[in-house]
Amino acid sequence: MHKEITIYDLAKKLKLSPATISRALSDHRAINKKTKKKIVDTAEALGYRSNTFASSLRKKKSNTIGVIIPRLNSHFVASVLGAVEKIANDSGYNIIMSQSMESVAREIANTKTMFNSRVDGLLVSLAYDTGNIDHFDKFIKRGIPVIFFDRVFEDDKCVRIVIDNFKNAYDVTTHLAAQGCTRIMHITGNLKRNVYAERYNGYRKALRDAGLPFQKDLLLSGELNEASGAAAGEKILAMKKLPDGIFGANDTSTASCMHVLKQGGIRIPGQIAIAGFNNDPISRIVEPNLTTINYPAYQMGEIAATTLINHLAGVSSISNTNIIVLRSELIIRSSSLKK
Repeated sequence: MHKEITIYDLAKKLKLSPATISRALSDHRAINKKTKKKIVDTAEALGYRSNTFASSLRKKKSNTIGVIIPRLNSHFVASVLGAVEKIANDSGYNIIMSQSMESVAREIANTKTMFNSRVDGLLVSLAYDTGNIDHFDKFIKRGIPVIFFDRVFEDDKCVRIVIDNFKNAYDVTTHLAAQGCTRIMHITGNLKRNVYAERYNGYRKALRDAGLPFQKDLLLSGELNEASGAAAGEKILAMKKLPDGIFGANDTSTASCMHVLKQGGIRIPGQIAIAGFNNDPISRIVEPNLTTINYPAYQMGEIAATTLINHLAGVSSISNTNIIVLRSELIIRSSSLKK
């Protein structure tokens, strides 16, 4: 094994003081350009690596932002991360990303890793089964800012960035009712999570306002992936009395469900009008094109990262901010237009 090169090795080789080597590698203006270049070139040639952990201990700042997400398998999450990484990199920050895989136990393990990595701040979208946010208390007690986005927990200790899921779900369901649907099914995720609970509540309120009864057989829950959407389609085909409208809590599972229904001979929207949520690319590819809610994922990532970095830089403070609600709206396409 090769010995790790240190600044003392560089100092000995170049016959300079370790302090001069350190300043040059930190791009200090007190070191002239010629000497600085000589030191940097020698460091690269010998394979010197900066000890960023030791540096962060000295500076009490790592210039790193932690991001915890449920899964990296959706267009929404990918869009959020793309925005976060751009804003962070433009501001001189790196990001460390981890997945909870929809498990609170793994989410807790992720927080320990982030804490031990000395991140300057944390952006989080919660797992399916997270029942409290006690595992984030160690960050809050140390003054490390935590911002939740999309899947959040109702707690004033941290900033939440969301859309109005209740209103959006209400608008979708009301639209389906206006198309003449009287048996509107809702395909949802785990109702522990705010996003799905709020969409469910908006669906229920829209049914009441339209004079339609809530029927338990018209509520299906699952993981909201392609497989669960297909399973929902099979269950619907097996029903004695079909729904005449479907509101799915995301586009992936809804599009998969629609595909199974079409294969089963169901006319869409003639027999069943269908709407999803998120405005993922698949909503514009499936036939008929899927009615959905435009979810500004990239904007959410931009605002989350900018809010966190501005707080870290002292430009603004998150101490007086509890919740940021982004604008989102219904996009009506042919999958739901019975009339």
